[in-house]
Amino acid sequence: MSKKAINRLKVVLAEKNLSSKWLAEQLGKNEATVSRWCTNEVQPPIKTFVKIAEKLEIKLTSLFND
Repeated sequence: MSKKAINRLKVVLAEKNLSSKWLAEQLGKNEATVSRWCTNEVQPPIKTFVKIAEKLEIKLTSLFND
């Protein structure tokens, strides 16, 4: 059974030509942690999703799949 991709973080970073390393630096998080978010291995807390949306200058809902 394949895991459903909940967030679109990896896609949005690619669209904006940004790296997970850049996002990790912006949030003061470990690069490995952000990488796990990008692969949907784990999900960040909702407060972190809000910060991510602010840093990427996008709507919060743009970070999630339907």
